[in-house]
Amino acid sequence: MNLFEPWTARGVTTRNRIVVSPMCQYSSEDGFANDWHFVHLGALSKGGAGIVFTEATAVSPEGRISPHDLGIYRDEHITELKRATSFIKRFGAVPGIQLAHAGRKASTPRPWDEGFQIPIDQGGWQVLGPTAIPFRDEYPHPRAMNQSDILRVVEAFGLATRRADQAGFEIVEVHAAHGYLIHQFLSPISNTRSDEYGGSLQKRFRLLEEVCLSVRAAWGEDRPIFVRVSATDWAEGGLTIEDSIQIAKWLRDLGIDLIDVSTGGNHSHAKIPVGPGYQVRFAEAIRKESEIAVGAVGMITDPIQGETILSTGQADLILMARELLRNPNWPIQAAKQLGVKLDYIPNQYIRAW
Repeated sequence: MNLFEPWTARGVTTRNRIVVSPMCQYSSEDGFANDWHFVHLGALSKGGAGIVFTEATAVSPEGRISPHDLGIYRDEHITELKRATSFIKRFGAVPGIQLAHAGRKASTPRPWDEGFQIPIDQGGWQVLGPTAIPFRDEYPHPRAMNQSDILRVVEAFGLATRRADQAGFEIVEVHAAHGYLIHQFLSPISNTRSDEYGGSLQKRFRLLEEVCLSVRAAWGEDRPIFVRVSATDWAEGGLTIEDSIQIAKWLRDLGIDLIDVSTGGNHSHAKIPVGPGYQVRFAEAIRKESEIAVGAVGMITDPIQGETILSTGQADLILMARELLRNPNWPIQAAKQLGVKLDYIPNQYIRAW
């Protein structure tokens, strides 16, 4: 079964093609991981996934979506993250970290709290963006980034990557999707700059290019780097799948190993036709036209559905989010349903299977 075949990129091999997609937990203080993250990520690793990603992990304090986001902008963050990666590896999964900067979508409350922004006098901060255009009027209004701001962000991604190495991660993913900073630069909806970072698609790509080069320099050549993209903005005048195919070609030429294909997040009124596997066709198009490995994500919940996506060549990896929150043991159950015998069920749980 394709779902339970190993997958190799550079010097890393996963035990299967099931990936825990990055999912924000909004449970940190000053960016520190804690017992919640240890238990959350540990449960997902012993449940049988091949790769376990952290949530979007901020490369700087102002890059957090909320004050409760996980971070890797201080050396002191390394210890607790290493505790989690050690457990993940102990149970046979590959630990991955998604590095992120929220840009204009920063300084906001947790989803279960009220409001759209946290004022500076209540613990918020001045947010940054490619321009001074807010995500929506109720959100924080960003300051347009200057050259020094951009250089600091690029450097922050590199420094965060070095810390990720020290913390024991084996895959780094650059978050360039869902309306966060790098996506904001990529999309003409939010990037109306007239300098070398705005205008043509190639200029709008420049920040992502510089971040990827910074990450690779810090990460080395022996481990993979993924990039998550929003393949379409689902909005007139926004990014299209044709744009994303070209972006994927440029990323391939930079030595990126896999494109994690999602959609949307940069237009507050986008009409998205959500349904089972609704984003898979974008992953398939990028894989076919850009000749790079891709991950498919988005309402993939059934083992046969995941197996079909892989066996028909639509994707190389299956990323899952909410279904794994509902059932961290989904990979073990999927193997049973597909008739695959696993040798990595924890001994403590064998009697349950």
